Amino acid sequence: MPVLSEVIAALEALWPPERAEQWDAVGTVCGDPDAPVTRVLFAVDPVQEIVDEAVELGADLIVAHHPLYLRGTTTVSAGTFKGRVVHTLIKNDIALHVAHTNADSADPGVSDALAGALDLRVVGPLVPDASDPAGRRGLGRICELDPPVRLAEFAERVAKRLPATAQGVRAAGDPDRLIRTVAVCGGSGDSLFAEVRAAGVDAFVTADLRHHPASEAQQHSPLALVDAAHWATEWPWTEQAAAQLDEISDRYGWGLRTHVSRTVTDPWTAHAASSVTHHQ
Repeated sequence: MPVLSEVIAALEALWPPERAEQWDAVGTVCGDPDAPVTRVLFAVDPVQEIVDEAVELGADLIVAHHPLYLRGTTTVSAGTFKGRVVHTLIKNDIALHVAHTNADSADPGVSDALAGALDLRVVGPLVPDASDPAGRRGLGRICELDPPVRLAEFAERVAKRLPATAQGVRAAGDPDRLIRTVAVCGGSGDSLFAEVRAAGVDAFVTADLRHHPASEAQQHSPLALVDAAHWATEWPWTEQAAAQLDEISDRYGWGLRTHVSRTVTDPWTAHAASSVTHHQ
């Protein structure tokens, strides 16, 4: 049975903290380095529902994608929702470890998992990491779709392959346009439009697309956009990450039991379709 420090060392070999963006807050939030670890729960968001799930499961460690404290704080009072998370974790001897932008750019990373969920063939990173001589690490992925399909069909595929959310999936572009090449970026991706256009792909799958960047992207080129829920585009990474830790556990004979949370922590809970048609 490994102790927390051994498991964390294995996780940081997969997603080195020094590869996180400077503004990010990754690594171990709480936990006793000498405490034994038998069960690990993977999730996107370190929110109370996930912590309660870990308590019920008897997990010793939560591995989350999103940071609990992205900005500094002066309190962990249980009177705050984040403080209550910390109190619940410590009271139940549960550690919390975060892999965020260091998991985004990893090989394999968050966008590899998204591409896999959509049955796309990855050909390389969208924004290569200059420190990787193999050219495999970096933000986003450029992919191929074989056989090509219409945009309307591709959007349906994204909606069916990713976890269901209230938002669902939106598409922008000619529904009949044939999609052969796709850029994907798990999470918020509208800062990458210049790189997506430079890649010359037919479509871009990401999340959190805002009106102005999306509108400008449509004016620049016939690039099709597929916008899914942020949580849904990153959730496939939890399955990929759990499988990676399973392989390490088997290699070292640790006997860890890994679990992937299927609790939907996307903040949107309802969707009402527009009923009035306006001329565009």
